[in-house]
Amino acid sequence: MDRREAILRELNLYPQWKRRESPVPDEANHAADAREAKIPVVPNEKEVPARTEARDVPVVSHVSGVDELDWPQLRQRVSDCTACKLRAGCTQTVFGVGDEKADWLFVGEGPGAEEDALGEPFVGQAGKLLDNMLLAIKLKRGENVYITNIVKCRPPGNRNPEAEEIATCLPYLRRQIELINPKLIVALGKVASNALLGRDATLASLRGKPHDFRGTPLIVTYHPAYLLRSPSEKAKAWQDLLLAVDTMLKA
Repeated sequence: MDRREAILRELNLYPQWKRRESPVPDEANHAADAREAKIPVVPNEKEVPARTEARDVPVVSHVSGVDELDWPQLRQRVSDCTACKLRAGCTQTVFGVGDEKADWLFVGEGPGAEEDALGEPFVGQAGKLLDNMLLAIKLKRGENVYITNIVKCRPPGNRNPEAEEIATCLPYLRRQIELINPKLIVALGKVASNALLGRDATLASLRGKPHDFRGTPLIVTYHPAYLLRSPSEKAKAWQDLLLAVDTMLKA
């Protein structure tokens, strides 16, 4: 058994991994939404009622003056930020990690306890699963891949970040995206997807098709923490990864 096959088996994706010619529709959108709403997810997801309609959500930020910052300046600005209440309750900011000129950008929701302690996004079991997801499509953390989150400080109790907290932190992420200039963004989970797209939509309604973030293709998939609690959804996540690969090839 080669390394890739072993990873696919570990992800519960083997032998369901063949690429399809077009994105696979979600056969049970409403059922998936209901499962997401009822299953407690650790970290960074909470129970939310399923919605069937998407709505654009206005974003207002209290952070300004980041558009001209370079990497060291931006990192320091994030480290010194006290613009929202999250900074007072976390150990340190979690800026991001990886290749600063990567083609692939993966964006999660926010740091959990282990990320807060180590200062790096996606560590622990969710991080290991993300690393295996990357390996399954021949990617590796730090090599043509950058990983970050919507908010840079851990929300207390691993709750979802609030709308104002997201709006406050988004300028930092947008500047990261401008500096990286990725060819593709992969949004991990509903919070990250809605924050980037400026919408209030179910994950099921966003999956299975490319979106656009300021001219950059964006693919939506599940947060690894959710997949740890709902392994039956890993096959759908694999479909999303294949869509991401296909979209990257066309970028």
